[in-house]
Amino acid sequence: MPLTSDAEIAQLLNEVRHIALVGASDRPERPSFEVMGVLLAHGYQVTPVNPALAGQFIHGQRVVAALADVAEPIDMVDIFRNSEASGPIVDEAIQAGATSVWMQLGVINAQAAQRAEAAGLRVVMDHCPKIELRRLNIAPIKAA
Repeated sequence: MPLTSDAEIAQLLNEVRHIALVGASDRPERPSFEVMGVLLAHGYQVTPVNPALAGQFIHGQRVVAALADVAEPIDMVDIFRNSEASGPIVDEAIQAGATSVWMQLGVINAQAAQRAEAAGLRVVMDHCPKIELRRLNIAPIKAA
């Protein structure tokens, strides 16, 4: 069952440190650009993932082409793709050893969520971490 309660979502957001943001955009008018900025400002380490922009920088972070290219362990894969495209991304997240997947507002894929949960990942669907951070009043991460 995907995480739905405020307590579950808050716990996830408090535990996560490194987020791979799939579907990252370098265009300021795109939601993924804004959300990535908020996540970085909150103290998370964010690796943008977008094969069309690989090697470039978004918010000062180097873009990688795929989750397999992320060098450090991934706590959460934030998916900015449509519901259908989220399935293969969830499979990549499982292969990459991520511990959770977060499907953005409007992104719902029950079959992918079931695969992720069967592999031991926590799942959030149809939510935005930027909104949840503010709504749940999650404190910024302090630098180590």
